[in-house]
Amino acid sequence: MLQNQPIGIFDSGIGGTSIWKEISLLLPNEDTIFLADSKYAPYGKRSKEEITALSIKNTKKLVDLNCKIIIVACNTATTNAIKVLRSNYNIPIIGIEPAIKPAASNTKTKKIGVLATKGTLSSELFAKTSDLYSKNTEILEVVGAGLVELIEEGKIDSKEMYNLLNSYITPMLKENIDYLVLGCTHYPYLIPILKKMLPEQVTIIDSGEAVARQTKTILTSNNLLSQNKKNGKHILYTNGNVQVLEEILKGNTTDYTVKQLNF
Repeated sequence: MLQNQPIGIFDSGIGGTSIWKEISLLLPNEDTIFLADSKYAPYGKRSKEEITALSIKNTKKLVDLNCKIIIVACNTATTNAIKVLRSNYNIPIIGIEPAIKPAASNTKTKKIGVLATKGTLSSELFAKTSDLYSKNTEILEVVGAGLVELIEEGKIDSKEMYNLLNSYITPMLKENIDYLVLGCTHYPYLIPILKKMLPEQVTIIDSGEAVARQTKTILTSNNLLSQNKKNGKHILYTNGNVQVLEEILKGNTTDYTVKQLNF
């Protein structure tokens, strides 16, 4: 049955597991397959053509693994390649982009910060979204250069990470932002550090829950919700360091398997 086939998720590395977690929590009976394309991370420094080619590679792999829906759990891949993916594959494909709308709608200071990769911030899709919500709100865009690399190396709690984050956050705080939008699926893993650095009045927003809700909506409308009554099976593949992927998943209550795969 098509309904009982897995949900496919891919990211430029391990960061998209932040989206996978939300999906597995909201849809506990669904099987999932996750691809961490760490071998080619970060996507943010690559050209649009490279990002598109890598996104097609990952999507093809998930289609070959009989996935019924694909979640592009990468802001850079979504903003650069989603149109091509949707035109090439005849299954539902869900993308992710920085959650500017809720921040712009709720800001009191009329200034919000967006921390994202160069590939996301320089994309046509991001420019359209930003223009839409920047009429009455100043959007301060900061490229989080080096953050993905440190996360992929398992250096989340390092001094190097703290110093880098501090250099990106301080200018935004001086401009009096009251919302910080995380525009990369790797960045939710930095929330514990960011909460120590940010004053209480600054709200952090990421897209994880919204993507999970959208996934449920699309599955429901396409009659693709799993008919399984048991908890879903979850396989997470990486073409990079298995230990780094295992480390970032520590403490997760969902039952899952981590495997090495060359893709």
